Amino acid sequence: MKICDLSVAEDQYDYVAENMWSLVESKFNASFQTRAICLDGKPVGFFMWVPETPKRISIWRFMVDQNYQNNGIGRKALQLALDEIIDGLEEIEICYNPNNPVAKDFYGSFGFVEAGMDSEGEDVLAIIKI
Repeated sequence: MKICDLSVAEDQYDYVAENMWSLVESKFNASFQTRAICLDGKPVGFFMWVPETPKRISIWRFMVDQNYQNNGIGRKALQLALDEIIDGLEEIEICYNPNNPVAKDFYGSFGFVEAGMDSEGEDVLAIIKI
């Protein structure tokens, strides 16, 4: 399975952009960082972050394929990503759809604190202060 073949469950489509678009964005923006989430060498998810300033990054994409959800993979993958990107930062931000029933508790369990809505007023902005 390739990164572009991964998909979330149908009821999650409104919460996550397709990986193809994220990969295209990353090819036109050298600072965008992408990672495959792999299990036994097989891609099962995708992660992308963007430096906003030298002290702040924004997690733009994070998904685990529908066939691998609810197995702790997302929790482990997010922790590994945070461990990789945290060095030298003062804060990490992530946005998520306010109607996403899982996001607030999941990201909150890592220390993300809701700080209001994003600049477009569509998604919740949550931040970890380092």
